[in-house]
Amino acid sequence: MQNNLLERVAIDQLENFKSKDPGVERDVDFERALKSKQILIITGIRRCGKSTLLRQLSEKLHSFYYLNFDDERLLKFTIDDFDNLLILWKKLYKSKTIILDEIQNVKNWERFVRRVYDEGYKIILTGSNAKLLSGELSTHLTGRHIKLELYPFSFKEYLNYKKFDAAIWKSSDQLAKLLKLTDEYVEYGGFPEYVIFQDEDYLKRIYEDILYKDLIVRFKIREVKSFRELANFLFTNFTSEISYNALQRALNFKSVASVKNYISYLQESYLVYELFKYDYSLKKQLIYNKKIYSVDNGLRNQVAFRFSGDSGKLLENVVFLQLKRDCSEVYYYKNKKECDFLIKEKNKITKAIQVTDVLTEANKERELNGLLSAMESFNLKKGSVITRNQEEKLRLQGKEIRIIPIYKWLIGEQEE
Repeated sequence: MQNNLLERVAIDQLENFKSKDPGVERDVDFERALKSKQILIITGIRRCGKSTLLRQLSEKLHSFYYLNFDDERLLKFTIDDFDNLLILWKKLYKSKTIILDEIQNVKNWERFVRRVYDEGYKIILTGSNAKLLSGELSTHLTGRHIKLELYPFSFKEYLNYKKFDAAIWKSSDQLAKLLKLTDEYVEYGGFPEYVIFQDEDYLKRIYEDILYKDLIVRFKIREVKSFRELANFLFTNFTSEISYNALQRALNFKSVASVKNYISYLQESYLVYELFKYDYSLKKQLIYNKKIYSVDNGLRNQVAFRFSGDSGKLLENVVFLQLKRDCSEVYYYKNKKECDFLIKEKNKITKAIQVTDVLTEANKERELNGLLSAMESFNLKKGSVITRNQEEKLRLQGKEIRIIPIYKWLIGEQEE
């Protein structure tokens, strides 16, 4: 790559980056991220705010070098250009911090990062592909990095953007506003630019860009029509169990292996997540049906078929995403009865959570018995049922069950 072009891009990008609005501060441990000498890796789906988070981190730095590889002028950038880039930076000014945005666009990037890390630089990276980063980190940067997985806005971050103080919601007017914001968040999700501009086509563009640019082109997928149908099926049937064999038959794939590969691609791009059924045997966990969750309700609602019964599924998806944000190890429970989520901590199941839009006479027995079955299986004394707007405490079979509204659970009032 020509040095004069590289210098121009680096200077232009730095100026643009520094002039960017830092936006709503993300719920991240900034002190831990910056004080650690390890490489900081920020991953997550396209447009979830990784670059904005970098901007927020940069405000706490005295100086830094910066380059974003999601730039058409850098299409010819290769591993050989890194040395010229470092010389160029040193010529302009001195710093011991390097920020590289969308690093996965450069093949063998990890070799340069390892070298400058060993030279004492603080490294901050972002990337939009889970497997690509995890593979390269495990081979070249083992034990030298901390990983931060970023999602679209959490409910707390959403409230911050809306300038709603979650500490003062107990008046009737504030509670009414909180309930309205909750319904909006559950329906429309938290992609930052959608929250700001309310452009539904924006969510569709994110979806199409990921399918085509990140997956179909990169993995040279030939069964394009079937792949798109699979993605749409998973979004439409989110929170439901899936069987690879059933999907292969229903969508006419050539093999079950194709289904597995395509779902893994969708996971690599952070569009969907698979949830395993809990079993003490890891082998059995791999065999059982999985449940599928979407990275964002708003994105899902723009690209999937909608049904009248989706309200409870949207609530369940929000709970799953929050558990992921909390770095929980999550499973679902299914024996003769079912429970939506089990939380594992230090090799032990510590929590059981059931989610339903509304507890009614028609579903109350099923929902509570599923939760109680899970609690009994793992000797749990307490369990939770998360609903849209119901609150109650029950004592059943010697166990305590807290029915809690989704807004209370999301703002952290999970225990009393």
